[in-house]
Amino acid sequence: MAVFSSAMIPPLLQTAEYARLALSIGQDVDQDDAAKAASVRVESQAVVFEPGRKFAFVLTEGAVRTWPGSPSLMPAQLDRLAQVSTLPHVRLGVVPWSVEAPAFPLHGFTIYDGAVSVVESLTGDLTLTETGEIDTHMDVFEAFAAAAVYDDALRDLLRRIGADYRALAST
Repeated sequence: MAVFSSAMIPPLLQTAEYARLALSIGQDVDQDDAAKAASVRVESQAVVFEPGRKFAFVLTEGAVRTWPGSPSLMPAQLDRLAQVSTLPHVRLGVVPWSVEAPAFPLHGFTIYDGAVSVVESLTGDLTLTETGEIDTHMDVFEAFAAAAVYDDALRDLLRRIGADYRALAST
């Protein structure tokens, strides 16, 4: 699975609080329903820890710096990203604002086994299966992946962003 996100933390990497807010902000959703949906989302994250699976996540710094609710929830979310980045079968990178973007990140997408790309829109998911569409999404994913930082450089970036969130939360 290859996931590119330009606007938010991907569902497989969200903390419960981030997920609850992501599922309810800007929508007329009952808070109990949002909490239940967030719980289901967090439970589904067990797939990230299953043996034999491989994941690649590339986020823009904009996705990491856009937060739902209070900035005080983001240090825990950033800690979650840092934790997942240490898993041997997960490749997690963030494209910092300090590097030139290889393309305009118009939307995020998830590529499954190189055969299907799912684009999440405001009104529902778009499932793309045409070879040319998949190839384009793979090319864009690889271009952003090449511009991303990983491992210790990623965790240093997340620490700096976390300090920004803590400063925002204290004002």
